[in-house]
Amino acid sequence: MIIVMKVGAPSKEIDAVSQFIRDAGLTPHPMIGVERTVFGVIGDIDKSFEERVQTFESVDIVQRVSKPYKLASRQVATNDSVVYVDGVPVGGEHFTVIAGPCSVETEEQIISTAKAVKKSGAKLLRGGAYKPRTGPYAFHGLGEDGLKLLALAKKETGLPIVAEVKTPALVELACQYIDAIQIGARNMQNYDLLIEAGKSGKPVILKRGLWATYEEWLLAAEYILSQNNPNVILCERGIRTFETYTRNTFDIAAVSVIHELSHLPIITDPSHAVGKWKFVEPMSMASVAAGANGLMIEVHPNPDKAFSDGNQSLTFENFDKLMNNIKPLLQVMKKSL
Repeated sequence: MIIVMKVGAPSKEIDAVSQFIRDAGLTPHPMIGVERTVFGVIGDIDKSFEERVQTFESVDIVQRVSKPYKLASRQVATNDSVVYVDGVPVGGEHFTVIAGPCSVETEEQIISTAKAVKKSGAKLLRGGAYKPRTGPYAFHGLGEDGLKLLALAKKETGLPIVAEVKTPALVELACQYIDAIQIGARNMQNYDLLIEAGKSGKPVILKRGLWATYEEWLLAAEYILSQNNPNVILCERGIRTFETYTRNTFDIAAVSVIHELSHLPIITDPSHAVGKWKFVEPMSMASVAAGANGLMIEVHPNPDKAFSDGNQSLTFENFDKLMNNIKPLLQVMKKSL
């Protein structure tokens, strides 16, 4: 259920409605807008509660949410949400580029990459310290040492840090170093991890699972949102189909569909979607045209020697070219980089 307060409702009355919701054994999830406050209410809601809450003078609209994902639904918030990652906005009219290597390898590698992507216009730095790999013998990351190198790169460049977390036990440690938690495709339905990430209060970038439907993806986001953490960014990174020429099948339609179903910002990861660096730029252009709120791009100083995902990583020069080429299209789409 959503409860929409009237424009200019006094804070005293907003608090009274919040307390009324709690007294009924339900959980209020306030969303504070510029003009009004909206409560998402989670729990077993009976008809009498619906009738009683409407008696509050400052309550404007009471409406049941038909979607199984409540807080992520467009019914809850008609305006697009904007998530701030250490002050950097993602969503709305903003277009935000996140860039960096698949894996943190050395101090020189991560700092040189951070400086290069910042110079080209990226606003957030990505890098893997914990890597969920298909095989047990592949490089699985430097662990906490990798997190420390990411923190050093932030100190050098000022770029906020995005890094993947694989298990609930790692969330607290990772949050000492990073500004946004990334949850990878393989962990999209790791519900304990989603809950722990939600409890952290950090922004969470939730990648779509390899075979996930839109509804399953949004329900995964609901786990994070249900922990009173509204800072969720969805990321389309391709899905598994019968086609094997590209790494995955890039579902560009997801951008438009998610904007229709949800108020949450959605970015794309064309690097993982296609798996081949030469296709990353055209799929980035397609993402801008489709209305995405940003990109996550893999960049490496020497992709041929990368510890992981070198085939899909851009060189510094190719990343700079991509950034220059999307600028005119962003102007057409009325978004600011």
